[in-house]
Amino acid sequence: MLPSSSTPENGPSEDQLAAASATFDLLSVPGRLHLVWLLSRDETDVTTLAARTGAQIAATSQQLAKLRAAGVVSARREGRRQLYRVDDVHIIAIVDQMLAHIAPDGTLAQAPDPRRPPRRPRFVPA
Repeated sequence: MLPSSSTPENGPSEDQLAAASATFDLLSVPGRLHLVWLLSRDETDVTTLAARTGAQIAATSQQLAKLRAAGVVSARREGRRQLYRVDDVHIIAIVDQMLAHIAPDGTLAQAPDPRRPPRRPRFVPA
């Protein structure tokens, strides 16, 4: 059983681990991760996001709704447009560090270990 409260000896609490796991689960969908990355750079509307990701507007809107419900993305109205953004510097840092650690071909961006065979790309773009 996990500790109910966070201490240096016991590590994170059960609630912290559950929340972190849920956040990683939310970001495990490549389309959502792409949206979070884009929104961490610039406040943008759904039409622009759909164009940048190559997704349909309806699908982009659904993904944004999930990200908003989880508190990862926030929005504000400007006239008739809804502008989305990521405010949490921790989410931005996690996404930036994760993507900095992965090469464009999907392999880990690190010096190869001579004791291990080369890794194949994990994600192959369509």
